[in-house]
Amino acid sequence: MNDSASPPTGPSPHVLDVTAATFADDVVERSRSVPVVVDVWAEWCGPCKMLGPLLEKLAREYDGEFVLAKVDSDRAPEVAGSLGVRSIPAVFGVRDGQILDEFVGVQSEAFIRQWLDRLLPSKAESLIAEGRALEASDAAAAGAKFSEALALEPDLAEARIGLARLALAAGRADEARATVLELERRGFLEPEAEKLKAELVLKAQAEGAPDVDAARAAVVADPRDKTLKLKLAEALAAAGRHEEALSTALDLVETDRANTGEEARKLMLAVFQLLPDDSDLVFDYRRRLSFAL
Repeated sequence: MNDSASPPTGPSPHVLDVTAATFADDVVERSRSVPVVVDVWAEWCGPCKMLGPLLEKLAREYDGEFVLAKVDSDRAPEVAGSLGVRSIPAVFGVRDGQILDEFVGVQSEAFIRQWLDRLLPSKAESLIAEGRALEASDAAAAGAKFSEALALEPDLAEARIGLARLALAAGRADEARATVLELERRGFLEPEAEKLKAELVLKAQAEGAPDVDAARAAVVADPRDKTLKLKLAEALAAAGRHEEALSTALDLVETDRANTGEEARKLMLAVFQLLPDDSDLVFDYRRRLSFAL
């Protein structure tokens, strides 16, 4: 944070006027890379005119550690409605597309600074973000970032997941699997860990399995052998041919539930984890699997 005693005035790149049309990009998507503070105000609101300048001053002083998104509730009533605003000024802290904290009414500068400290990422969380950005280009540097974050916060699951993800990419599946199992003992897994677990499941199923062409040829030679069809579904999933893998697995769930159908169901769930939640393919096959069961 910039500790300058006299922060600059005038327009700032860290203060945005947001409308209903720009809210998704300026708030939701932007919050995935930097925290966003949403200030819902109106021209007629006296308290808003007291709070607004203070928030703008802090946005300039923090110099990019967060972005201030100002929403005029008269010009964007749908945004205020979607946020559940009943009284203004209303302020929301958004990170990773989610509202983490909020307050209503004029507050002191000391209160807002403490509120911001809770909203802004810790040093360890910033290291994780840096590690993620490096994963594709420099795995060693990414691993160093995750390890440094873990040294600062030993219970930070995101750092463990990042290291496990790097281990799997480097071919150390056993190491990645051990991390996922350790995290799972808590009774839950974060979405990133669920995806990693699904990748490990598919990798284990694909080990020793024939490639797609060989698996398909085996099914053609003996179409009544459900085990061969399951091998084909596994080979398709391992090859990233998700739609065909889901279709093949679903057929086994429908026709051989007591035997290969259960493994086919697990395969479908693993593929679902790998795909985006809003995927049409996931929606369609989740529905079809539900009917089959």
